[in-house]
Amino acid sequence: MSIQTVSVIGAGQMGNGIAHVFALSGYDVLLNDISQDALNAAVAQIDRNLERQVSRDKISAEIKAAAMSRIRTTMKLADLGQTDLVIEAATERESVKQAIFEDLVPHLRPETILTSNTSSISITRLASRTDRPEKFMGFHFMNPVPVMQLVELIRGIATDEPTYKSLLAVVESLGKTAASAEDFPAFIVNRILMPMINEAVYTLYEGVGSVDSIDKAMKLGTNHPMGPLELADFIGLDTCLAIMNVLHDGLADTKYRPCPLLTKYVEAGWLGRKTGRGFYDYRGETPVPTR
Repeated sequence: MSIQTVSVIGAGQMGNGIAHVFALSGYDVLLNDISQDALNAAVAQIDRNLERQVSRDKISAEIKAAAMSRIRTTMKLADLGQTDLVIEAATERESVKQAIFEDLVPHLRPETILTSNTSSISITRLASRTDRPEKFMGFHFMNPVPVMQLVELIRGIATDEPTYKSLLAVVESLGKTAASAEDFPAFIVNRILMPMINEAVYTLYEGVGSVDSIDKAMKLGTNHPMGPLELADFIGLDTCLAIMNVLHDGLADTKYRPCPLLTKYVEAGWLGRKTGRGFYDYRGETPVPTR
């Protein structure tokens, strides 16, 4: 099917990035959240990010204005029913995602494609709670969405070929590259990345190195642009823990056991950049390691 209108559920870091790239690529975007403040903040963030692209001569002021004009917001899930493609980008909790899809389904047109931006949860299981498992896929963007080139496409057991091909064409229209993954816990990127971050936390927990030495070692020793603990703070420690729990529960292998120190930071509410503290303290002018 031809996809022209897109709705995005969740106006957080991922949701506003997804809305940004779709609007910039010519799609009409309807951004949904349960909070009007979150929607206002998301639109303001998209405006700032597009203005940064203008200042760097990536796009013109006219292209920015056209992209902003394509974005609308709503707090009502029912308003999303007439769009061609729905992208759920709510918090990484299966119960939340299932509730959203159950509330949304009665309002959808028969041909609307449903997707989730989940970074780890079973696509087959999410699809089974809808009326269209054949038109349901994992559509996993990387953070920050406007910068990162990869999109993981994950088919559930029932996903049909036309749905897959439609989303493959959408990824190409965004100027991004698709990697197809099977529906196993955490797919490709997080199946490899999160155990590395978890091992970095174990390395800290066991006193092998400090926050600073671990991140410095990986940046300079393996040419990573960001150290694993700095990256964990950027992603959100709650998200990292949630993905490790999905891996541990889904694959039943002790190598995926979340580090107790990661759990402790999440219990403390030290979730990284978004809360001001994680493995680094961001409340001053420059980040300072917390261990």
